[in-house]
Amino acid sequence: MRKLLLPFYLILLLVLVTGFYLHRNLLYSYNLSPEDLLLFRAYFWNGLLAIVIFTIIYVLRKKLFAQTGFLFMAGSMLKFLMFFLLFYPPYNNDGNLDRTEFITFFIPYALSLVIETIAVSRMLNLEGRS
Repeated sequence: MRKLLLPFYLILLLVLVTGFYLHRNLLYSYNLSPEDLLLFRAYFWNGLLAIVIFTIIYVLRKKLFAQTGFLFMAGSMLKFLMFFLLFYPPYNNDGNLDRTEFITFFIPYALSLVIETIAVSRMLNLEGRS
């Protein structure tokens, strides 16, 4: 079962690094500053929390198998809390959270969520067969 952790970490890293560079280049093409939009911070924190959440679910998969969905949802709530603590205040400095600022956070959130969802689903399917 440990075979799930390393592939998850590598796939998540590959997807987020690729997404980051594509996202950064797109922002530059529209003359927007990735630094002002906290782009690196958004990818970093979403990736780190995805790793922590998946690792916790992996470690507790046998002990709390029936509660895995709740652990997963709690992890998503933690990411939203992170948004409101780390991103919302600087984004809302001007009194307006615009679409570009929200999307800058949401894209890495969605990418990591998709990878997490697939990995947790595979893990549960393998555990259910054991």
